[in-house]
Amino acid sequence: MTAPELRRPASPLTRDDLREHLVRTRIAGDVATSRENNLDHYRSLSNRDPHHMFGLTLEGHWSYRDVLALMAKSAGVVADPDHREGQDVIDPDRTIDAVEAMGDTIAGVLRTGSPRILFATGHPTGLLTIHMVVARLAREHGAILMGPAEGWSYWSAGFGRKRQIRYMDDVAMLADRGAFVHSHDPAPMRAMLDELGDDRPDLVIADHGWAGAAGEAGILTVGFADSNDPALFVGEAEGKIAVTVPLDDNVLPRYYDPLTRHLVERVVRAL
Repeated sequence: MTAPELRRPASPLTRDDLREHLVRTRIAGDVATSRENNLDHYRSLSNRDPHHMFGLTLEGHWSYRDVLALMAKSAGVVADPDHREGQDVIDPDRTIDAVEAMGDTIAGVLRTGSPRILFATGHPTGLLTIHMVVARLAREHGAILMGPAEGWSYWSAGFGRKRQIRYMDDVAMLADRGAFVHSHDPAPMRAMLDELGDDRPDLVIADHGWAGAAGEAGILTVGFADSNDPALFVGEAEGKIAVTVPLDDNVLPRYYDPLTRHLVERVVRAL
């Protein structure tokens, strides 16, 4: 009987390799999110639609044109307001730059010694894979991973069903009748912070309303956001979110592996 082949450690990714992967898997480049959907959400945010605010309150005026200009700068979407339908894009270099900035922020917190970090995601079928890997990395480097309000439940607006905070590998998510579900809602993060009181995390790594509510509370927050979710980018522009990584947040989970590796390598190098 032959011995099983050992899997060799993956070599570090070059920036060119990662860029090619992001474009090929449509995490960036020509993404699946349509131009019509992007512009509709930019208008909704400019009109202060709570569903698109992610728990943030915005200080600036932020007209529709302002939001579009910011998203062109931060995510690389087409800047031309006359481009109203069809394909839109995320600039892969902006994705990589933001991932590296996120890695530097995480490393800076880990260097403080036994920091308290809170992970949460509204993307259990996609971005969860990134959060779980980074949570393990943080734990291995001495972080205290927080798990407040486990079991807290509420009736979710618009769904008419009870949802509950649950954790898997120290990552908070919402469960609906036992299944983890997609969510934009900031209410669960607010409940977590209420339970913690003065014992606040030193860092929140999250997305959607989990990140928005943490940033609104004045906590150092880094997060991921799609091109049709402008709130965290506006929050970053106003200083409430430290880093927002632009990417398609709903591709196959395994497609995020190279991006996750790059993030982990950046954190480790910066420690």
